[in-house]
Amino acid sequence: MRLCMRNSRITIKQLAERLNLSPSTVSRALHNHPSIGKKTCDEVQKLANSLGYFPNSLASNLRRNKTNLIGVLIPRIDRTFQSLAISGIEEIAHKAGYYVTIFQSNNSYEREVENARMLLSNRADGVIGCLALETNQYDHFTNFITNGIPLVFFDRVCNEIESSKVIIDDFTASQKATEHLISIGCTRIAHIAGRQDITIFRSRLEGYKAALLKNNMEIDKSLICITSDLSSEEGSECMERLLDLPVPPDGLFCANDNTAISAIQFAKKKGIRIPDELAIVGFSNTPASTIIEPSLTTIDDHAFEMGQAAARLLIRQIEDKDLSIASETITIRHDLIIRESTDRSTKETTK
Repeated sequence: MRLCMRNSRITIKQLAERLNLSPSTVSRALHNHPSIGKKTCDEVQKLANSLGYFPNSLASNLRRNKTNLIGVLIPRIDRTFQSLAISGIEEIAHKAGYYVTIFQSNNSYEREVENARMLLSNRADGVIGCLALETNQYDHFTNFITNGIPLVFFDRVCNEIESSKVIIDDFTASQKATEHLISIGCTRIAHIAGRQDITIFRSRLEGYKAALLKNNMEIDKSLICITSDLSSEEGSECMERLLDLPVPPDGLFCANDNTAISAIQFAKKKGIRIPDELAIVGFSNTPASTIIEPSLTTIDDHAFEMGQAAARLLIRQIEDKDLSIASETITIRHDLIIRESTDRSTKETTK
């Protein structure tokens, strides 16, 4: 019998025909079943190895109605927060025997919908999602729940769907960042904000405002610069506008590190001394925040731990079919990491 190995995958049936055995005997021999003699097991495994046979685990999993596949829908793989969260997810998933498939929406609603359909058609055991910036409809996520597929959101979550979530307290973290600027003597504090239709960025703006009001400081709309995606370019543009004000800010809280770092770079080019003339705080504690000169004071949102928590929550829901809790929200801790960009010789703790 001639077996074509170049363009087709070797099957148990073909092995059985070659050895004049039944497919069930070959299957058991491949797994060293005690009912099959050692000689037969050795012959089957030797032929399987020589022909490049490997088991179709997907078909086996589908027969068990389980794929051991977790889908992760994220906006941008190239963002440090997302990559750290993915690492946390993968670590927990691997230990539990699950594989992780990552889909990037690039902040596109249409692409996110397409990715969700792909995961649904491939029967993922569970899905972890972080919303794209463009997403304001959620039927593609509701479909997972309708089909009995556990769903967990992290960071940019969907409050319109009853599902489990892993978040940080963006309001309190931003209030803490702004109050730190106040504590070192800043009296005119600006904010570079994210899109206000996104919950986390709206919460960060509200936390900034709450800190000002708590300290009897005016909320000056001219000091608030709202961006579309908190890019480095927008950070520079906002910094330029803020420095052109009749009375420029002496403190700046940014909704992410990207804009904070570009703000530092722009201000330095204009001869602004940081932190003496302008103190700056970012958000996320990215690796670049330690490299920039001066190093950036920032909020550590513990992205890796957020990913770990999301994976643990999802796997528990996948494996405990009798779980009575329909949804659960986990809030990850955050820390204020104080560095040179706000160091006016004020000694404070970092948490």
